Amino acid sequence: MVLAAAFCHATWNLFLKKSQGGGTLFFWLAGSVEVLVYAPLAIGMILATGYRPDVSSLGLMAGSAVIHVGYFILLDRGYRSGDLSVVYPLARASGPLITIIAAVLLIGERPALLAVAGAVLIGMGAVLLSGNPLQLLRARAQGVVFALGTGVIIAVYTVWDRQAVAAFLIPPVIYYWASIVIRVIITSPVALRDTPMLRTIWARDKKAVLAVGLLSPFSYALALYAMKVAPLSYVAPAREMSILIAALYGTHLLKEGDTARRLAAAALMVLGIAGIGLAG
Repeated sequence: MVLAAAFCHATWNLFLKKSQGGGTLFFWLAGSVEVLVYAPLAIGMILATGYRPDVSSLGLMAGSAVIHVGYFILLDRGYRSGDLSVVYPLARASGPLITIIAAVLLIGERPALLAVAGAVLIGMGAVLLSGNPLQLLRARAQGVVFALGTGVIIAVYTVWDRQAVAAFLIPPVIYYWASIVIRVIITSPVALRDTPMLRTIWARDKKAVLAVGLLSPFSYALALYAMKVAPLSYVAPAREMSILIAALYGTHLLKEGDTARRLAAAALMVLGIAGIGLAG
């Protein structure tokens, strides 16, 4: 499930990077696609399970919606000001390292030393994928800032959502679909104020909107199910295999090159994933 989630995640990020963006309006369109496409599955699960959210569950869903609005906006800003091979690795690498710290401090998990070492190796590999960090700070300062901000939000929503599905036992598909509905609702005043731009974005970047709308929730639902059956401090770093996939996309589809550096970074991440697997 984690590997499938990684593939889907890297793919929708590729489409987002290739698009011209659009901030809140772009993600309102993508969120609307998500709501419509996954409504039958979510409603079917509600009917099959008889699940009815209480006040705490609704609060968790609303909180997740707000956090994800910030995530998507920062990510889009990062791609407008930096390269895929810079923003994606830095965002995805910083997230799991912060997540492990939060998992230890906030929910009492105690990951094995080997798992922590594996997470660090994944982070080192992701930074190496981006090239010389000092050069990045000089040449791509704005993109780096947005990437690191995205990484912080990744850590926040990973801990938040994991508690929702693991501690409060909210079915992942229902939880995530409801959070998308809330996300669309709270961003509607901004989006519907500029319907001509909405139409422009749809006509210009329809494929990207559909890719994000279809693959983003699917990849995250897979990750949430994995979080239900494995410790967060293992699942979060393992998801970063998507960095490898994104590196291949960058090399072959976006012509970003530098094969030797990417292979070295891949080796570090493979060692990291092996450490996490052995620790589990």
